Amino acid sequence: MQILIETLMYQLGQIFLLPTLALIALLFLYSCYSLGGFAVQALQRRRGQGRPLLEWWRSNRHASADELDVRAHKQLEAARIATRIAPMLGLVATMIPMGPAMKSLSDGNLGAVSQNLMVAFSAVILALIAASATFLVVNVRRRWLAEEILEIDSLREEKAQ
Repeated sequence: MQILIETLMYQLGQIFLLPTLALIALLFLYSCYSLGGFAVQALQRRRGQGRPLLEWWRSNRHASADELDVRAHKQLEAARIATRIAPMLGLVATMIPMGPAMKSLSDGNLGAVSQNLMVAFSAVILALIAASATFLVVNVRRRWLAEEILEIDSLREEKAQ
């Protein structure tokens, strides 16, 4: 019975390798896209543009501070999720090939060990790069959005006077 459960768990774990690798590839592509958008927005901000929260507020002046906060969080949501999910998926993609690698090692098949370790380490490297890139984007954009909220608050105060 124990062997059956162990075999079932092993096979079930192996099923998740391909979807995990695909998600890591998508997160890596998303992080590249996010970095590109970040670079464009940084250039726009230097020219006095690229302030999406301020632009949204100008067309929705009735928006409360809580609505602005929700809007700001929504703008950061995808990158924040990528920042947190990518390392977890990298760990999963590292651990799944380790079982076959250990089995191949015990069978003396060093080629299969090498192949499995290559997949494991490549996946975690891409996942960590994706997480690092989106972490950078999230943190700088968080500051930019906080600056925009302060600017909106000062515009509200000027209007109230």
